[in-house]
Amino acid sequence: MATNEQMSSIKQPATMTGDKHMHTNRQAASTMASTRKITLVAGVLYLLTFVSIPTLAFYGQVKSANYITGAGPDTAVIIAGILEIIVALAGIGTAVVLFPVLKKQNESAALGLVAARILESSTIFVGVAFILSIVTLRQAGAGADALVTGHALATLYDRIFLLGQSFMPAICDLLLGILLYQSRLVPRGLAMIGIVGAPVLLAGYLAVMFGLVGQHAPLAGLSALLVALFEFSLGVWLIVKGFNSSAVASLTAGTTNPAEQLVALPVPANS
Repeated sequence: MATNEQMSSIKQPATMTGDKHMHTNRQAASTMASTRKITLVAGVLYLLTFVSIPTLAFYGQVKSANYITGAGPDTAVIIAGILEIIVALAGIGTAVVLFPVLKKQNESAALGLVAARILESSTIFVGVAFILSIVTLRQAGAGADALVTGHALATLYDRIFLLGQSFMPAICDLLLGILLYQSRLVPRGLAMIGIVGAPVLLAGYLAVMFGLVGQHAPLAGLSALLVALFEFSLGVWLIVKGFNSSAVASLTAGTTNPAEQLVALPVPANS
């Protein structure tokens, strides 16, 4: 018949094992809850990046030939500038909020995404400064003498817009698409939209740069369609579904397949 000491020695390891499993389960639940908050915030921020769509209409008047010498309210233009500032801040926020999760797949690429978003947003801020400078000239009553300056500022806005909202988004979405595709945090079909859309947008950017199509031509707008679809769909997905729980668990446990890293390891030559 087993003694009390023997029975105690048998129960102790079982109790320790049970406690360990309970701690692991609590830790996993905490990780998923934290990740869900991240996806909700990131999803909202992605949708916020679409609030500047009306600026295309609002900025039309400020870039007209005689805006500085004309009369009328500047409210719409100022509102458009505020909307662009919101977009710039939201763009940075998307990369910063997702960084703690994406870095587990590839920290260098995730950091590159943050840097690219900051650069993209910086160009937006500069563009808003150009536009509001035109408004300031008008409000100050600069008159016809400032027409050349106003036209130059409008041209600079178009150039910085092309760089900041055509070239940089392509870089951002290519990095993000690859990270999401490899980590399986979202359906791979969704990630592929970003991966395919980025080169298409880049091609459109180059076509405008070399004068093959106009900056405001329908073809230039179509080149941004896939990227816009990717970012909007991703925002909705992150709010409604969030990240794949098994992919999050895999990244947290550090069991990501090395073959799926962003930078492939060199294959040794046959001896």
